Amino acid sequence: MPDGLVADRKARGSCAFVTLVTNPDYALGAKALLRSIRHAGTDADLVALHTGQAGDLSELSSLGARLVQADLLPTSDAFNAAHAKARLHGAAPFTKGEKPPFHTPLDNFAKLRLWQLDYERAVFIDADTLMLAPCDKLFGYPEFCAAPNVYESVADFHRMNSGVFTARPNPATFEAMLGALDAPGAFWRRTDQTFLESHFPDWHGLPVFWNMLQYVWFAMPELWDWRAIRILHFQYEKPWQDHAKADQLRPLIDLWARFADGARIPDIASLPNPAR
Repeated sequence: MPDGLVADRKARGSCAFVTLVTNPDYALGAKALLRSIRHAGTDADLVALHTGQAGDLSELSSLGARLVQADLLPTSDAFNAAHAKARLHGAAPFTKGEKPPFHTPLDNFAKLRLWQLDYERAVFIDADTLMLAPCDKLFGYPEFCAAPNVYESVADFHRMNSGVFTARPNPATFEAMLGALDAPGAFWRRTDQTFLESHFPDWHGLPVFWNMLQYVWFAMPELWDWRAIRILHFQYEKPWQDHAKADQLRPLIDLWARFADGARIPDIASLPNPAR
């Protein structure tokens, strides 16, 4: 494998669903995600990119994940200082929701190592998500596809969310990304998300149902439709946390817990939609 990556085994095929695990909390999220992908069904490889802070990943391996250890990107001291948690959140605070205490902004950029993987096609999915319906058709989509960052109003449609996207791994693309990422004075307000939106300015828009953000449940209930949702994304607060919005999001959290615990999964299409 390329410098910066070490895999526990060879790739089985040419396509992979890839997630990123940077700490034990995201390992817990990845466990639920992997179970949901298996439940939805796929013939593609499952890959867990992970850093040295991810903890015990044996459960992910037992669920069929190929474990690929990834170094953090070789970014400059100036870049690292600008994107350290306190400085980044001070310059660009989150006002719509709360990022969990284990959130480390610099870790997010390790997501870009996906372009170093030995696959022809990849779909990245954040570890704080659930796949609720088959998604293999995304492997046929071009690079770079992502859904808009919709969770409050139609004004959100002009921004993309990097929790789900399609990619074509390629070392030349990776090297070009590194050069653009750590340019003098670079500051990526929402880390990898802002960078990818800049690097792929003509990104292809997926329907919101391919990356349905949890706040839609209470902020835009008319948009929610379980029958259409492919991937559910727990942006901001995580379903394994105790947090102020937990009661509002209880049906979503309960569904996540079923996947995390290996319990019986209900018919997703039969779940009640939020009150409108």
